[in-house]
Order: sequence, then structure tokens, then C-alpha cells
Amino acid sequence: MARQPPRPKRPPRPASPVELRDAIRAEALRLGFDAVGFAPANLAPPARAERLQRLGEFLDAGWHGDMGWLAERTEQRADPQTLWHDAKTVVSLAINYAPPGDPLEVLTHGDRAAISVYAQGRDYHEVMKTKLKALGRFIWDTYQHELKVFVDTAPLMEKPMAQIAGHGWQGKHTNLVSRRFGSWLFLGEILLSVELPADSPETDHCGQCRACLDICPTRAFPAPYRLEARRCISYLTIEHEGPIDRELRPLLGNRIYGCDDCLAVCPWNKFAQQARDVSLMPRAELDAPLLAELATLDDEGFRKRFAGTAIKRIGRDRFVRNVAYALGNSAAPAASLAAVEHLLADASPLVRGAAVWALSRLAANRAAEWQRTSDEPDAEVRAEWAAIRRTSP
Repeated sequence: MARQPPRPKRPPRPASPVELRDAIRAEALRLGFDAVGFAPANLAPPARAERLQRLGEFLDAGWHGDMGWLAERTEQRADPQTLWHDAKTVVSLAINYAPPGDPLEVLTHGDRAAISVYAQGRDYHEVMKTKLKALGRFIWDTYQHELKVFVDTAPLMEKPMAQIAGHGWQGKHTNLVSRRFGSWLFLGEILLSVELPADSPETDHCGQCRACLDICPTRAFPAPYRLEARRCISYLTIEHEGPIDRELRPLLGNRIYGCDDCLAVCPWNKFAQQARDVSLMPRAELDAPLLAELATLDDEGFRKRFAGTAIKRIGRDRFVRNVAYALGNSAAPAASLAAVEHLLADASPLVRGAAVWALSRLAANRAAEWQRTSDEPDAEVRAEWAAIRRTSP
């Protein structure tokens, strides 16, 4: 069969800036976004200087830990127009992922795993990317304006931009807070080559509230609006690749992937409605699973269980490391001890080291027995055994 000639390109639909903005907003809401805001892509020099200063202070203090990528392309992080010179407007898109219940309730069950709300459903990067591309296609097909789509993959400071676009403000926990959705918003952006009317920026409504600061188990906030990532449980369980500092391990509790404490206590959450997108709702098998069960996962089992979720990206060994620490904190010695002893023979030194620490927490006498029969080749794991000797009575 002869190939059909390509259809002629439709001429762009004429629209005033206001009509274009309103059409984009309507289509975004139809696609499932919960909030749409517009902001200029070229920041005023004072705002740009302030961003660079705040970012520089954060990096100079070393609070970014292993996240070296934050120190790269800092100029572009401070101003969207340095990321793409043709950008005139930032379309800031948000999706609500508010949970159906209290995400902190699981912390009272020491034998079960606390997984951050955002990771219990489908990977939000994929959900957001699908919707952003559909909106970008609508804009191009209908109006033929150049654009670029971003979702947590480029040096673009999403939360400050979301505040300029009117979604909310960066709270004292450094996350975005919305008067409509509380602390439960995923963010994505489209940069447009056309200038559109901007929405009004949001202002800070935290007032004297310190709930998010005071609840942090590891005291990761040296001051309001300042986060030391190296002490943040979300950073430690997701971004940090090696053993977690011994002083912080007991403070993890049963949190094995992320931490919702500072988000969940925000008073503005009382206005949040449950997430509309069912793919973001918690999967049954990820809502407070048993720690002892998770400890048995090999690489294949890990990939199968967490397929399509954000958890899969950290890999099996780092995940089971977190599980081992939680088992050491579990206060359920019988089931936990058997799982921990199984992990002492794990192929990963990272997991074995975490299991040694957990064993010392659950049964110091059993730790001594295992130590006598241990022929450990890894230096860091041997250091974990040595630490037990130093702290044993």
C-alpha cells in the first residue's frame, strides 16, 4: 500500500495572552492537574540574588550531603531564563496526593514499615510526566508555541517558582504549603516561549506555628526555613548511599523510605481533599507492610514488589539496609531477631553492616555468638562488630 502523504499542519489558533492562559488552565484541569499557576520566567535581579544567596549558604554549610548535583548549574537554578533563553512564562502545575488517613499512625506499630505517602502509589514522576506531555502537546498542536517540559529532572527551583505562581509558600519545613491542599502537592513545570499574564504570588501563612520543626525526630531544621539534609530521614533513607550515622539510626524508628512527620502535622492539611488520581493512592501491599517480610526480599523480589514506584529507584540493598535499621528499632524481638540473623549472611556488605547493628540492639548476647563465628571480609562491617565490642558491658 502506498504511503499516505502527511496531513498538512493546521494553522495555529489565534488567541490573546489572556485567552491562551485561560485555555491552558482549563486543559490542565481537564487532564487531572489540581492547580495551575503562571509566572514570569525572567526574575527581577533582587529575587535572583536572594535565591543564589540562599542556595550558596545551604551548599557552603555542606547540608546537601551526598546530593552533589545540587552544587551544579547553580546559576540556572536561580533563574528559569538561564535554563532556556527563549522562556517567557513558567506554567507551574500541581497534583494533590493527600492520603486517605493519618500517615503517622503506622509509627505506633514497630513491627511494620513506614513508607512515605508519596511513594506508596505509582511513581509520581511518571504520572506528572504523562500529564505534562499531554498538556504540552495541546499547546503545540493548538497554538504552536515553543515549550519545554520539566518534572524534577532539571536545575529548576520548583518550590520558589510555585510560590511566585500562586500555589502556596515554602513553609518552615522548606516544603510547599497550600491553603487548598496543605503540604501534599507534586510539582511540574512547562516553560513557554510566549509571555502570558502572571498570577499573584502567594505569601507566607505559617505565622508562629512550629509544628513541623518540633516533630522532626532528628532535629534536621537548624532554624525555620532551613533544612540540614544530612539529618533528614528522607535524605538518609533515599539519597544517602552508605551506612547511616550510628547516632541517627535509633531516631529512624520504623521509617524505611522517606518521612512524613513534618508534612503530616501541618495545620493547613485540614483543608486538603483526598487525592483524585487513583494511581497515586497507596497500594495495599505498601501500606504498613511487615518489616520481617521485607527483610526476605532478594533483588528480583524487590524489583517485582516495587515495580512502577519511586522506591525501585534506590535499589534493593539500600532499601534492605533501611529495613535492617528498622528491625533493630522494632521492639518486637522474636520476629525481628530471626529476620536480622538472616541478613547477617547477606551478599551486600551494606546490608550486613546494618544487620550487625540491629542484632546488637535486639540481643547483645546473640551478637557475641555471631561475632565469634564471623569471618567478615568487609572493613566497614568489621567496624560494626568492633563498635559492639566497645559498647558491650
